[in-house]
Amino acid sequence: MSKGRFRVRAGIRDGLIAVGVAAALLATGLSGHHSATGLGLLGYVLLVVGGLALAAGRRAPVAVLAVTGLCAVGYQAAGFDVAAVAFLFAVYAAMRAGHRIVTVAASVVVLASLPLAALVSGLHDTGEAFAQARGALQIAWLIAAGAAGEALRQAEQRADEAERTREETARRRADEERLHIARELHDSLTHQISVIKVQSEVAVHVARKRGEQVPEALLAIREAGREASRELRATLEALRDDDKAPPRGLDHVPELVERAGKSGLRATLTIGGQRHDVPIAVGRTVYRIVQESLTNIARHADAGTASVRIDYRPDALAIRIDDDGRATPDSAPQPGIGLVGMRERVTALGGHLRAAPRSEGGFTVRAELPLERAS
Repeated sequence: MSKGRFRVRAGIRDGLIAVGVAAALLATGLSGHHSATGLGLLGYVLLVVGGLALAAGRRAPVAVLAVTGLCAVGYQAAGFDVAAVAFLFAVYAAMRAGHRIVTVAASVVVLASLPLAALVSGLHDTGEAFAQARGALQIAWLIAAGAAGEALRQAEQRADEAERTREETARRRADEERLHIARELHDSLTHQISVIKVQSEVAVHVARKRGEQVPEALLAIREAGREASRELRATLEALRDDDKAPPRGLDHVPELVERAGKSGLRATLTIGGQRHDVPIAVGRTVYRIVQESLTNIARHADAGTASVRIDYRPDALAIRIDDDGRATPDSAPQPGIGLVGMRERVTALGGHLRAAPRSEGGFTVRAELPLERAS
């Protein structure tokens, strides 16, 4: 159906071009003030026929090439000093259709016939006849250059369309791979994490029902299972590009700090500066930095307090997480996978990160994320 509409539009465009060329040729012929004799009327007819023949250029390019060439020679013989515009359009259509040899042969014949036709008209001597034939083609060559430019523009449009098609194909393959990864994660991890979560919940429930004190390690396992389940669900939703559950970002940082406080760590959150919207990638990175930092503090720092500060700046967002743990400048811990992941996230956004022991004791993580690059 779309092809049918395209053909209709192309036919209308060809018809309008044909009418326009015929009108231009006729107007040029009328401006020559030719007599209304039989030869003059024949010239006017040939001008109109040569122009209107272009309407069939897409369906029968060779026939149109022959008709326009004969018309051009005919009205030159009738004494009409008019550019062979229609013939040049026909040459373009025939070349575009792939009839190269026929087009070249017809062009040579017409080029040789135009000065002869001018001689036959009896209005010029030999020099004037060749000059008239040359002048008849000069304007036409300008029009041919414009037609060639239009052809080049159309070719570039087709190339752009092909590039967009390749991009869409690559995007579709990436989506398919992302869904494949999501299925693999779901099949391989969801069950195991669910078992850990359920078993820890049951153990805590049984211990409390018996009136026993619940070990801190068991509570930590339960909380870790809940968090792992939430994170896995968020990751799967992100991989599936599910807009119903947007990725965790700045708005979820207070939950991290509150959760850290429930595990026995005195954690505080401070937000400074004029709050404004930030790119999703920046908010997600801030969430991951705070999450990883608080996790490391709970596991390794042996700290009693932790502070999280987020500063809004016009062109950047700054994060700082401090603790009062046992880290000292003389005993700097070896960077683990979590710290490496934080640094990679920050670097990908064009920011910088510093993670090191504090001189007064404890550990600090500082990051600055530019907003313009992540937009």
